[in-house]
Amino acid sequence: MPPDPPATLPDDLAEAGAVIDQAIADMVGRNIASLSIASALLGGALGLLARTLDDAGIERVLNRAIESVRSGDLQRPPP
Repeated sequence: MPPDPPATLPDDLAEAGAVIDQAIADMVGRNIASLSIASALLGGALGLLARTLDDAGIERVLNRAIESVRSGDLQRPPP
């Protein structure tokens, strides 16, 4: 089983996030439904994780995401 990801963030994380934000903005501009955008991004992310981590590593990433949902970190912003 590979080790947990490092506690420090990679230098290129902000750049990757900016690219994703731009792709999302482009898809929204094309009137693609939010659920379709999110599903496509999640599917792509899972595919990348599958090429990068073993099953236990993917489970750790997904469990962290679940913890974020349960703790309220991912609540919708107020309207």
